[in-house]
Amino acid sequence: MKLSFKQYGSGRPLIILHGLLGAGGNWHTLSRQVFSKQWSVLAVDLRNHGQSPHDPQMDYHTMAGDVHQLIRSEGMASAHVLGHSMGGKVAMQLALEHPGVVDRLIVVDVAPRAYDDRHSHIVEALKALDLSAHADRRSIDAELAKSIESNAIRQFLLKNLRHTPEGYVWIMNLEAIEASYDAIAGPITAEGSFGGPVLVVSGGASDYVTAYDKPEIRRLFPAARFVTVPNVGHWVHAEAPAEFARVVTEFLEEE
Repeated sequence: MKLSFKQYGSGRPLIILHGLLGAGGNWHTLSRQVFSKQWSVLAVDLRNHGQSPHDPQMDYHTMAGDVHQLIRSEGMASAHVLGHSMGGKVAMQLALEHPGVVDRLIVVDVAPRAYDDRHSHIVEALKALDLSAHADRRSIDAELAKSIESNAIRQFLLKNLRHTPEGYVWIMNLEAIEASYDAIAGPITAEGSFGGPVLVVSGGASDYVTAYDKPEIRRLFPAARFVTVPNVGHWVHAEAPAEFARVVTEFLEEE
């Protein structure tokens, strides 16, 4: 599958992979204002998200294969890879399956294990929303608030809304995401280990990466280092962008 992406800057490639129900555009500000000053950033839309193609198959092996294909089709020998949440699992799967194409790996607030269901209610709320009954985003937001209380989460989701001549539509493939949710919430499945440099960045107020996860992370990624950004949750890069940019930049500059 040919993934859509937006490119920023020049230099050695840095591929950024977003989380579930996100898109590469979520990383626009950091990509443009920070990372593009030193690297050629590719902010990718994973399959069934953003402008990338829709397909019913959605698991970590397949998504990692998409990114590997992107690296090859763009003529890159290798790249730094940064992934948040679901994108972090894709990045880990890629490093384990294709270690030669990953220079340095940054995993943001996720472990390689299975998680309990944290998103099905969101997908169900999005699917249940009758977009044709709404004339503007404010109306859609008000209706969505009946199911999703958090304004921050709603604003994140509404970035996936597009207005067409026929009305508003969601650009992500909600049917495929819903059907594949067990695989998305499940563990990565690659075997072996990746010996290259790895940075795991966690939010201090998040429970996605715990002390219990570290032995398994170190088994798969023996050189893994851990940094916790205090007082922020799962969206570390959005809640503390300056600190996040600092720790990532220092890690990538070590070479």
